[in-house]
Amino acid sequence: MIQKRIKVDENKIKTAIQAGIPLTVTTYTLPQEMLVYIEDVLKIFLKEVNQEQMFEGLSYCLKELVNNAKKANTKRIYFSQKHLDITDKAQYDEGMKNFKTDTLNNIRYYMDLQRKAGLYVKVSLQTRNKKIKIEIRNKSELAVFEYKRIHDKITRAQQYESVEEGMTQLLDDSEGAGLGLVIMILILRKIGMTEENFQVLSENGETLTRLILPFGQKFNQDVSALSKEFVEIVKGLPEFPENIAKINKLISDPKSKMSDIALQISSDVSLTAELLKLVNSAAFSLSSPCHSISDAVKIVGLRGIRNLLFSIGSIQNLMSKSDNKQMWDHSYKVAYYAYNLARNFAGGDRICIEDSYVCGLLHDMGKIVFEAAHPDILEKIKVMCDQRNVSTSLFESMVAGVNHGDVGAMIAEKWNFPPVIVSVIRYHHDPDSAPEDYRKITSLIYLADMFVKYGDELVEYEQINPNVLSLFNITKKEQFEGISDRLKKAFYKD
Repeated sequence: MIQKRIKVDENKIKTAIQAGIPLTVTTYTLPQEMLVYIEDVLKIFLKEVNQEQMFEGLSYCLKELVNNAKKANTKRIYFSQKHLDITDKAQYDEGMKNFKTDTLNNIRYYMDLQRKAGLYVKVSLQTRNKKIKIEIRNKSELAVFEYKRIHDKITRAQQYESVEEGMTQLLDDSEGAGLGLVIMILILRKIGMTEENFQVLSENGETLTRLILPFGQKFNQDVSALSKEFVEIVKGLPEFPENIAKINKLISDPKSKMSDIALQISSDVSLTAELLKLVNSAAFSLSSPCHSISDAVKIVGLRGIRNLLFSIGSIQNLMSKSDNKQMWDHSYKVAYYAYNLARNFAGGDRICIEDSYVCGLLHDMGKIVFEAAHPDILEKIKVMCDQRNVSTSLFESMVAGVNHGDVGAMIAEKWNFPPVIVSVIRYHHDPDSAPEDYRKITSLIYLADMFVKYGDELVEYEQINPNVLSLFNITKKEQFEGISDRLKKAFYKD
């Protein structure tokens, strides 16, 4: 019989990696084709982040963990059927005498009950801060003695120096106790995980096993060095146009008058048009249209003018060099969503509202700069990659994926962007790591990005950072979907 193979959506994996969001697979019965599917997802996931060397070890560990999670769920069904209390040590020992034989002889019956009871196993893969986080959840809490036994095995694994030593010692053991778990800990240690980054938790009706593995050291060094060299090369990109630099200088000078700033803006047709467009937008809810640049400057304020300049300057610098319409459309949509979310969720925080549009527009600057790079720059990158024995495609995928925040932030610093914009660009996929002063606006941009991706069916509600949802008091999927629909309709209406 030919094994059925579930098709893997590679675009979904790439989107999850680029957005730093978890990629989740859920199963209730864990048939063989689902095990194969999880392995396929892992292989593509590791390839996308250039960590294929981890595949063999992680594949073994993942199979061990998901099988253990399924077994734990099956135990709950079996003990319930036998009217035994799984939390009572004596009854647990009694039930385990025939558990394996009884369930294997009637596996379909128990798997059917498991599905009906909603006892799931969830596998989650995520990459953040150049680390891979893997979580396996199952819908059943560990009994105290089960939890203790697992941690005893983890402690036991720490006494061995290698997989080979652990296997020799445990196979000589009369019971072979904990062989699978000990081997797994030793394999994970070999590929870079420390004991403190292997966690087993039991809470809220679930058991959670969490693994955190750093990217390979050489890989981190190469990508970090290449990113810095890329930024040095990109210094060839022009600074902001002279008129924008001049207005910025006026804004920074405490001796400047509003009339001087208004006069300088008036000398640029495109700036004048953009400023009047902004001040007459729904943001300011004016009773009658504003046609005076002097009045517009007063209404928008210096911070608003500065943000407008960064937006226009970046677009003028990069738009003509990057014809990736899809990328720019995404940036404009995130900016629009961010501004409207700020007005409704920022609680009257005027600075957050004023910064939201420009931060949304420029959040993906790392990707945009790479798209806009001159062919000469790309050729220099190829030479650098050859010298370091790093594939060009790897560097391209890193700039577009997990490293584009760092690259974009370095470019923003080169252009003397305010710290808030630099911070948002750097942390927009990982708002929990943003500096406290900028965490709210960074979380807002992250949420706007997720709303856009959700509307484009690139992410699911369950993948979105629960801390961010909580920050903006979004507690239910239906509530999230309602906001998403309203934002989408408003964007296309405007």
